[in-house]
Amino acid sequence: MYCVRKTPLVACLVLVMVCMFSMAAYARDTIRFASVSWTGVTVKTELAVSVLKSLGYQAENYMLSVPVVYKSMDTGEADVFLGNWMPSMKTIAETYFDKGTVVKSIANMEGAQYTLAAPKYVIEGGLKDFSDIAKYADKLGNKLYGIEEGNDGNEIIQAMIDKNMFGLGSFELVPSSEAGMLGQVQDKIRTGEWIVFLGWTPHYMNEIMDIGYLTGSTDDTFGGNDGLATVYTNYRKGFEKEEPNVMAFVKNLRFPLAMMNQIMTKMHKDSNLTPLKAGLSWVKAHPEVYKAWLAGVTTKDGKPALPAWEAWLKKQ
Repeated sequence: MYCVRKTPLVACLVLVMVCMFSMAAYARDTIRFASVSWTGVTVKTELAVSVLKSLGYQAENYMLSVPVVYKSMDTGEADVFLGNWMPSMKTIAETYFDKGTVVKSIANMEGAQYTLAAPKYVIEGGLKDFSDIAKYADKLGNKLYGIEEGNDGNEIIQAMIDKNMFGLGSFELVPSSEAGMLGQVQDKIRTGEWIVFLGWTPHYMNEIMDIGYLTGSTDDTFGGNDGLATVYTNYRKGFEKEEPNVMAFVKNLRFPLAMMNQIMTKMHKDSNLTPLKAGLSWVKAHPEVYKAWLAGVTTKDGKPALPAWEAWLKKQ
């Protein structure tokens, strides 16, 4: 069992998650999307599931941790993943790419960024680069803030600490949920305290908080280009032959940065909006995007896909 965190409790929890997922996802007629609990990936996945349902397919979104996503595709218990952030997921994902059980497909979002971030007043105060972090250990309480355990970004930070990269050997990684981490950042900003945390774009954090991204990332951390990232679609070996029409749709999926930023900002402003409702609201106003998604795609019974989707969309 692949488990990045070494504690027995977490190992057991991951094993239980895999078993539960196996039972829930076993029905072979269901198109099984794996996703992680990041707002952007959830929005993309919920939209894809909805489109396929409108075309007559059974489809579900199973939310897992990053290591379990890849283990599930490796064992044939998940079909598609729309959230392969590269290069930060390299150490987890490339094991399965090299093995041949998971296929790295098209780039569904380009120009993203994933690296360490800080409030602008921290950057203006002198902490601009990875090499500056250790200089301000006291101001930072010797802590770096991440998201859920097992996340690739957390593992990069932990490796930086374990290897004493940039002099970070005395630091502690503080894992949390996405919402929990952002709450901690906002609390620090309100009091003017210093904090360094995992940041990324697209995300509403870039709209509601005055933050910036640190320079100095290397090829063995978040990438040598200050964390600039490309998000890829992955699928399990054999799925394209089993479901060529579904894969035609999956390979059409592109998510512009502006789309994702606008959806997530709208969700932040209206707490009643689910990822699906926010996503559907956006695509209704941008038919050119979903028309491109459905080019060359049919319903499950072979009819044109676009009329079926638009008929379903009007009812939402």
